[in-house]
Amino acid sequence: MLNEIALIFFYVIILLYSVILHEVAHGVMAFYLGDLTAKYAGRLSANPLRHIDPMMTIFMPLALLVLSGGRFAFGGAKPVPYNPYNLRDQKRGPIWVALAGPGSNIIIAFLGAFFGKMITVPLSVKVSIINSFKMADWQGLSVLISNSFGSIFFAIIVMIVFWNVILAFFNLIPIPPLDGSKVLFSILPARFNDFKIALTRQGPLILIGLIFLSNFLGLPIFTGLFRFVINLCQQVFGTFPLTFF
Repeated sequence: MLNEIALIFFYVIILLYSVILHEVAHGVMAFYLGDLTAKYAGRLSANPLRHIDPMMTIFMPLALLVLSGGRFAFGGAKPVPYNPYNLRDQKRGPIWVALAGPGSNIIIAFLGAFFGKMITVPLSVKVSIINSFKMADWQGLSVLISNSFGSIFFAIIVMIVFWNVILAFFNLIPIPPLDGSKVLFSILPARFNDFKIALTRQGPLILIGLIFLSNFLGLPIFTGLFRFVINLCQQVFGTFPLTFF
């Protein structure tokens, strides 16, 4: 039981730190491009206390864990503030700031994949660890990694890769308040301003609706996208990240 609780703890902590590094990356890119807002707000920091949002960082992950019986959690952090009018390139700058968050997650995922391939654990054990993680079988996973430091490290890396792949491509969906919408709005001409305003207002409701349809009605709206992306990664970069879906 204690091993299972420890695994869930790492599962949630890795999610939260992945979200925090995603947000910090936005601020770092804005700083690099000339905006000091995030720096003056003290948000260019890996200190989680500077990024905690009571609802998104604490309540939402814990509530989802309880409601799913420990099988699923998700969350977010306070958005890092920046002023697009301070950017040296006000046309392309917002696009780079928006892409910095998902980009940081992709870099972390592939670094994790690289180290995961170097861990000297039999492939059959690695596959079993990933399958147990996919099914949120914490009891089975705790048995698989018991008495093996290599298996423990591999399980942690699986969590790191999983969350960062999810965060990267989920945030690229062009629906407010996700990063993909900021990229979309930056390239749309001025005649679409009314559309931008309407989508900004309704985006969160649309997103919640799509998540509901995807998860509760079994429609592969998001999971289909994730499968495609991860299968593409397998073809281009080899066998890891392995199939999480």
